[in-house]
Amino acid sequence: MPLMELEEVRIYYELAGPEQAPVLMFSNSLGTSLEMWQPQMAEVAKDFRILRYDTRGHGRSSVSPGPYSIDQLANDVLALLDRLGYSKVLFCGLSMGGMIAMSLAMKAPQRLSKIVLCNTAPQIGSAEVWNARIEAVAQGGMTTIVDGVLERWFTPTFRANSPAAVESTRNMLLNTPATGYVATCAAIRDYNVSDSIATIRVPALIISGSYDPVTSPQAGHFMAENIHGAVYKELPAAHLSNIEAAAAFTSELSIFLKA
Repeated sequence: MPLMELEEVRIYYELAGPEQAPVLMFSNSLGTSLEMWQPQMAEVAKDFRILRYDTRGHGRSSVSPGPYSIDQLANDVLALLDRLGYSKVLFCGLSMGGMIAMSLAMKAPQRLSKIVLCNTAPQIGSAEVWNARIEAVAQGGMTTIVDGVLERWFTPTFRANSPAAVESTRNMLLNTPATGYVATCAAIRDYNVSDSIATIRVPALIISGSYDPVTSPQAGHFMAENIHGAVYKELPAAHLSNIEAAAAFTSELSIFLKA
């Protein structure tokens, strides 16, 4: 398995697509693995060298002691890129992955050609919400929160009409180590860059879901208005727009990255 040994963690990653093409890195949401990007792979791997990875504490990456921070998770990205020899990449992150993208854009903009901030916000949720989630998972495991998460991540229509996609996402959640999930909840809880995202100068695409109760279109508009030159697109989806509105998402992604 392609596991990269970093200073205190092992990061699992996969590469696909033409070796000489521009590198596009995908970063997953809380509670998922790199497989969440499967709906985009067939199309984007035609034109880009795709680098997917499991965030620390998720998937096949190792679980280091928590709590984590978003800047720590961004440092994992930089260390992985250094080890792989990639000086500059395109970067697409959803929810937590979008927060990682923001951190990278502020601390290491020279490493990014463009960023795509999907279903994310400079601050997600309140400390009270995250502390309750942490307590629930710490005491009862991932099964205690999975149904509620899926209700927020997909619209009722999609859940009814696309059971295979919903079940695949459920399995990703249930297979996420509870200790890794809890440590990462703390990272999201403690991250708020609402006052500093205006410093981002990396070309950015903002993708929101019209029915997203987690990171609303209002949050997307806020980012688009505060990040210089950002492009805003809204899709008919809830939180995991890359799955619920896969074709439209992939199209908007490809148009922006190829421009």
